[in-house]
Amino acid sequence: MEQQEGDAQVHGAPETNGTLRAGVDNPAFHTQECGPPGVIRGQVKTNKESGRIFLERKMEAFHQRLDKHKKNLGPAYIAMVISACVLNFQRALALLVITLAGAFFLAWDELMRRVLCVVLLGAVVCWLVLDTAKQGTRPLVSFAGLITYVLLMAIFSKSPFRVSWRVMLWGMGLQFLFGLLILRTKAGFTAVEWVGRQVEIFLAYTDSGSKFVFGDNFQDHFFAFKVLPIIVFFSTIISMLYYIGFMQWLILKTESPLLIRPYIDKLTVSEIHAVMSGGFATIAGSVLGAFISFGIQASHLLTASVMSAPASLAIAKTFWPETETPKVSKKGFKLEKGEGRNLLEAACHGASASIVLVANIAVNLIAFLALLSFLNAALSWLGGMFDYPQLSFSLICSYVFMPFSFLMGVAWEDSFIVGELIGLKTFFNEFVAYERLAELIEKRKEGGPEYVEDVKQYLSV
Repeated sequence: MEQQEGDAQVHGAPETNGTLRAGVDNPAFHTQECGPPGVIRGQVKTNKESGRIFLERKMEAFHQRLDKHKKNLGPAYIAMVISACVLNFQRALALLVITLAGAFFLAWDELMRRVLCVVLLGAVVCWLVLDTAKQGTRPLVSFAGLITYVLLMAIFSKSPFRVSWRVMLWGMGLQFLFGLLILRTKAGFTAVEWVGRQVEIFLAYTDSGSKFVFGDNFQDHFFAFKVLPIIVFFSTIISMLYYIGFMQWLILKTESPLLIRPYIDKLTVSEIHAVMSGGFATIAGSVLGAFISFGIQASHLLTASVMSAPASLAIAKTFWPETETPKVSKKGFKLEKGEGRNLLEAACHGASASIVLVANIAVNLIAFLALLSFLNAALSWLGGMFDYPQLSFSLICSYVFMPFSFLMGVAWEDSFIVGELIGLKTFFNEFVAYERLAELIEKRKEGGPEYVEDVKQYLSV
């Protein structure tokens, strides 16, 4: 008996002289769970590890099979649900509810994001409608015109199905935000107006150099001796700011083509189109002073440039979406420092560089204004044969672009004149259009008759 009790204790048999305790306190479990260290315990761990690896491999294979056939499994499951509903809708009602609930929870994140976007957009639209209702229907017409232009760009896009609507919404949203801050808040309007006045005062210092070179009567030849020297002075200042690095810090470069000149051969067609669109939509710093000297308020020019910059990118990427892989990234982009070994030499470089720009502006104005005069005379001669000698290129532009100007938000009675300006800007250049705009501003300041033979002579205030 003693030998048997000893054997029982060696083999870990439970004690009989007392109540047995479950778990690790029960010696019957020690043999299996604890056991001799390094033998049974190690085997248990190895078996558990092997089982875990086996299950992971099976799950991975299962997921791969699902990914491989997910395009077929989804339609097959939908077909199964539809078939069940057709055979017996009451019996398949529970399956349909489970399916719809599962689809809802799977698409919850994406659905909520879109719902929030729709709610936010709806709130903005409602606010616009209520806020602009006080101003009549003209703001609503301009909003409809904005939607029309976006749709036209999408319809005639190079790749309509590759359009990034995210870029479009961001561009138009930023334009709206800038317009709201600048035009609808007193602080924003005052700030832009103050900046415009400072620019006008600063550019007026050009008269000192013009007076010294051309004499006291330099304004008698307004464009040559008043406007063009502003470009020289502005180019000089910009070159000095390049040298000290201020322009690179502030806005990188004043001219995007100059900024990306080393990378032009690496740009995609969509990127080149975006650069050109941005150039046409904004006003170059080198000619900003020239337009101000025409009598156009600097605050209006600055506001138009700020608001048009993001919108031009949105329109460019809608009309010509990116279908290639860009070769130039932000990491590989490096700005060059301005020319010159010192500040004075940088100023000389800026003044010298403006010579080409000034010459190009002068000769282009001579050529285009002469061409415009010839076209008007030829069309007037042709119209005279049909008892309509008033026919001119400007008149044709007015009728052609009148709907476009009206959709921009211009009053219907002024859209005829604005259509003419758009045509001159499109077929000739901006200097011809701004020169015509300066004439209209001067007529309004003189206070002459607004209509002559039912033809409006200048824009309304």
